Amino acid sequence: MGAEVIVNGLTKSFGRSTVWRDVSMDIPPGELSVIIGPSGTGKTVFLKSLIGLIKPEKGQIIIDGTDVCTCNEKQLYQVRKKFGVMFQDGALFGSMNLEDNIAFPLREHTHKTEKEIHRIVSEKMDMVGLAGDEKKYPGEISGGMKKRVGLARGLVLDPEIILCDEPDSGLDPVRTALLAQQLVDVNAQIDATIVTVTHNIEMTRTMPDNIGMLFRGELVMFGPREMLLTSEDPVITQFVNGKKDGPIGMSEEKDEALAAKAAGTAPTDSITDWDGPSHRPLAFVPQLEVSPGVPPRGGAERRTERVLRTMHTLPVNAQRAIMDSLSPADQARAQQLLRQHGAGPGAGRPQPAAAGAPAGRRPSGPPPGRPQGGPQGRPQQGDSSQGGGRPAPTFRPF
Repeated sequence: MGAEVIVNGLTKSFGRSTVWRDVSMDIPPGELSVIIGPSGTGKTVFLKSLIGLIKPEKGQIIIDGTDVCTCNEKQLYQVRKKFGVMFQDGALFGSMNLEDNIAFPLREHTHKTEKEIHRIVSEKMDMVGLAGDEKKYPGEISGGMKKRVGLARGLVLDPEIILCDEPDSGLDPVRTALLAQQLVDVNAQIDATIVTVTHNIEMTRTMPDNIGMLFRGELVMFGPREMLLTSEDPVITQFVNGKKDGPIGMSEEKDEALAAKAAGTAPTDSITDWDGPSHRPLAFVPQLEVSPGVPPRGGAERRTERVLRTMHTLPVNAQRAIMDSLSPADQARAQQLLRQHGAGPGAGRPQPAAAGAPAGRRPSGPPPGRPQGGPQGRPQQGDSSQGGGRPAPTFRPF
């Protein structure tokens, strides 16, 4: 099974420019997680921080008990061996054929024989649908094939965590859909933790188990896909609908001014200050299933168990979406668990949020297991007294 990634209070700046601050999330092991957000919000910087290529000023990144932010070079090298990376542009060597490109990490980091390397490369190429293309060169294949070569290369060391930096970049909608299916199938076959950064809304709606969003230097939220895809937060609804009206502008620098103009106030440090036009969430769609012949996803089974345990902490809209996706047996379990947490009789239809909390938003107060937090001068996570009751960015029980 893949490794869990625990992120606590992460802050990163370049000079006087803060990329993001106080980012916390628990990325569940063996599941598909996606990070979205406008351009320039530091999504790729976040991936580089996970693997130790960039050092944040504050916070922790814990992987199998090792803090990537403070460990020594020897420890960092051991942690990096757990990762596979699918680069945004493929990062293939043009002078090498596909087999040699994929074999490169094995020759650099292992002492395997050429016979063993050939076997492993053939196995991974077959896994991503490239069997028989070993002797082709990067200049002879399509953009979609280059993405799959990059994925195969990321798999050869049997990683526990796979980072995918905008894997859909440069692909048409059909190839993007096929790549999303490929990632779901790979997750089923090797049970690795897969973290993907993307702007593609269709991939975001159909592929992941969990979704997070970065905006204006903060984590808007991170949790089960149902939580973000049913959210009525204006930042999220504008982004997933692809609309020009909303708190997101052409650049991070202008977003604060947009929020202040809509609210009729001076610019502030809060990402919740938006009182302008808002959009409805898109229709909720089912998650992708594995392809025929591929084994069931262990991550999907674990996710169901985890979400059932924490379902009572989620907004009512997310509860309803989860309930609709469950099997009859799991629906009965969910009803029982909701009753145990005070949802009342007949909990097949989740009860409304606590008094004073807007529909579809989490009631105020910290999520179970997480203390009150938040940088000084900004609304604390889950504080509905400021900013209209923004949901807490992360839920520790996951």
